[in-house]
Amino acid sequence: MIFDLTSAQIFAFLFAAVLVTLAPGPDNLAVLSLGISRGRRAGIGFGLGCALGCFTHTLWASLGISAVLAASNAAFTVLKLAGAAYLCWMGWQALQSPGAKFAAGVRSADATPFSTYLRRGFIANAINPKVALFFLAFLPQFVGAGSAHAAAQSALLGALFAAQTVVVFGLIGWFAGTIGGFLAQHSRRLDQATGVLFLGLGVRLALETRG
Repeated sequence: MIFDLTSAQIFAFLFAAVLVTLAPGPDNLAVLSLGISRGRRAGIGFGLGCALGCFTHTLWASLGISAVLAASNAAFTVLKLAGAAYLCWMGWQALQSPGAKFAAGVRSADATPFSTYLRRGFIANAINPKVALFFLAFLPQFVGAGSAHAAAQSALLGALFAAQTVVVFGLIGWFAGTIGGFLAQHSRRLDQATGVLFLGLGVRLALETRG
């Protein structure tokens, strides 16, 4: 047990996090497209940058979760329902999606430094308000509302989310060609699975009590 989190809670979080990361979205499709058109170095660099950007959202989410858990019941209820509504909206959007599409360009020689792609990925993720809102709505599902280690729990889970993002995005960048063909055929199913996950998390959050 780490910060009052059991192994089962951590594995459940990682399962949900991997599914969310695999679902076709701007970040992983950018990694995939760069991997196809510019090569593995570009795809992996951008993906690692996106993963590092997750740490900025983890910081804000940790501070936000701590503030909510220490606030009044009314404040907790307002943020809880707002987060639940946001997750349900994302779930509905995913279920309605016809599946992601991307264009595989022709690969050409690329002399752009690895650090440039790393920086671009970091900035693209760090300044994305939708990612920030997602973290604020997603992390509390796995953090104990009455725990004295709520901030530490959210920081740990956020770090785990970023770590699995490094692995998933790195693999997407490395195997861009093969994965591109798979996503082209199965992106609709991934969207559906993610939609069900978000709706479930939204309902769970709406029923959560402050403890």
